[in-house]
Amino acid sequence: MRGLGALSLSLALVPLLPPPAAQAAQAAQAAPAAPAAEVTTLADAVGLLKVTEEDRAGYTRASFRHWTAGEDATDGCDTAAEVLLAEAVVAPAVGTGCKLTGGRWTSYFDGQEVTDAGSLDVAHTVALGEAWDSGASAWTAGRREAYANDQGADVSLVAVTSRTNRRKSDHDPADWMPPSPEVQCRYTGEWVSTKLRWQLTADDRELEALKVYAEGPCEDTIVRYAPAS
Repeated sequence: MRGLGALSLSLALVPLLPPPAAQAAQAAQAAPAAPAAEVTTLADAVGLLKVTEEDRAGYTRASFRHWTAGEDATDGCDTAAEVLLAEAVVAPAVGTGCKLTGGRWTSYFDGQEVTDAGSLDVAHTVALGEAWDSGASAWTAGRREAYANDQGADVSLVAVTSRTNRRKSDHDPADWMPPSPEVQCRYTGEWVSTKLRWQLTADDRELEALKVYAEGPCEDTIVRYAPAS
């Protein structure tokens, strides 16, 4: 009897653990939730932008480390190549060193169909220089790196023809818009979404240009954004 009693006592002292599925659920509940996406009209989104003067002092592209290893550090492709793969209309072949051959893309800035990845740039919707002017100059190096390689939002980085990206340069919508009128509302919405996601500011000329689109041809455009962590 003493043996059975000791066995019962030892079993009673064993901690009761939930099954693996329940443990996973508990871990998911304990993890911080991703910020919920905000959804609003373009006009209301423009109204959320803080307006300040811009300052280019001290800017260099080297202030924004890119391209990094991307979302999948094991695939041998950097951020830019991963964006090209994600945006391909027809997937390219991926060779040694993430060399891309074949494939097809649509450069939405100018509507061009592209079959050579070498003719494309992965552009920052809000260029690095513009981001610096609009608040990134005060960021840590780590946050600037996260901005330059942002794959957490589909609108932050976009594959477009190199020649069109060169014309865009680091201009804001007061000085440059995509040459295809049918995508200008999309571009305006994605510009504002990126600025809100990263809490970047706008200057007076930029804000007035955005209002022209938001209150005119793009009044039905919807803006979605989630604050960057």
